[in-house]
This record gives sequence, structure tokens and C-alpha cells, in this order.
Amino acid sequence: MSQQFHAMALVVRDYDEAIEWYTKVLDFELLEDTPREPGKRWVRVAPRGSQGACFLLARALNDEQLTRVGNQTGGRVFLFLHTDNFAGDYARMKSSNVRFCEEPRHEEYGSVVVFEDLYGNRWDLIEPKY
Repeated sequence: MSQQFHAMALVVRDYDEAIEWYTKVLDFELLEDTPREPGKRWVRVAPRGSQGACFLLARALNDEQLTRVGNQTGGRVFLFLHTDNFAGDYARMKSSNVRFCEEPRHEEYGSVVVFEDLYGNRWDLIEPKY
């Protein structure tokens, strides 16, 4: 039996603002935007050319879910975005006014910098050495 992650729910405030940010700022691809029951959509985004899992952008539906927007891991780095062009991606993201939490650093495992998405979720942008 073979299993793999297909999608991970990312709680967002608004579908359209999330689609705009992930596709324009991070240059992700919009894989699907299908209307569902009134007020809901099935929205999937992923890094361009990715063969792995995608995000299911899940609009918060109540006050409890709204408290999770931007804080799905209690302030820890939540997501790890690997790249083969760290300098280029960092420069592009910086020119798009992405909020970086630190200066890029070079570790034994590769180049890394922590940034925040539009809601405050923390990410590592990493170019691994391997």
C-alpha cells in the first residue's frame, strides 16, 4: 500500500485575499477554485511545478476558527518551503514586501530565512545543501 499527503488545510480569513497573496507574492499556482455550498469554495494552491501536497485554503467559518488564522502553530515555524534558487526567491519575495523575521543565514543543512505569510504564519524558505 502506498500513501502520500495530498492536501493540508490552511485556515484563512478570506478566499480571494489568500488566493491573491499566494499566487502573486509567493508565485504559487491556483490549482482549483470550485464553488461548494453557499459561502464555501474548494480552493487549492501549490508551489508552481510542485508534485507534492497542496494547500486547501479553508475560510474560517466561526470565531473559534478565526482565532487560528495566522497562528496555527502557536508562533512556531509552521511551513517549510524548499527552493533551488534561494537568492532569487528571497529577492523576489523581498521586492513583494514579504515580512522577514531575520536576515538570511547559512547553516550546515543549507540557506534559510524565516518569513511570515499575509496572516502571520511563520515559514522557513530553505535551499538545502543536498
